Amino acid sequence: MNKIVKIALIAIGLIGAVLWFMLPSRAESEADPVGAAQNGAMGAMFIITYLLLAVAIIFSLGFALKNMFSNPQGLKKTLFAVGGFILVAVISYVMSSGDDVGESFKAMSSEGTIKNIGMGLNVFFILAVVAVALMVVPSVKKIFGK
Repeated sequence: MNKIVKIALIAIGLIGAVLWFMLPSRAESEADPVGAAQNGAMGAMFIITYLLLAVAIIFSLGFALKNMFSNPQGLKKTLFAVGGFILVAVISYVMSSGDDVGESFKAMSSEGTIKNIGMGLNVFFILAVVAVALMVVPSVKKIFGK
C-alpha cells in the first residue's frame, strides 16, 4: 500500500510539473489576463489541488472518527468540546449587535451579514482568551504551588 501511495504521489508531482511548464508566460498573462486564468493547464492544476484536498480531508476525518468511536472516553471529550464550541457560538451571536460598523459598510452589507461577522469576531476573541488562560493558569499554579 505504501508503494502505491508513493507511486501515485510521484505521478501527481510529474503531472503538476508538466502543467507548470504549460502555464502561459508572464508576458502572455499581462496581455490577456482572462485568457491566462482560463488556461487548460491552470484548470487542471486546480482539479489536482481539489482532488488532493478532498483525499486529505476524507482520510483525516476517517481516522479521527475511527479513533473517536473506538474509545468511549474520547467520544465523551469530543462531545463536550463540540458542545462548548456551540455554546460559545450562541453566546457570541447573542452578544453581536449588527450595527458594529460605520455607515459606509452598512450600505454594502445587510444587518444579518454584519451580525454574523460580529459573531465570528466574538468567537475568535472568546476562544483566544480561553486559550491564553489555559496556558497561563497551570503555569501560575505551578509557580505558587511549590
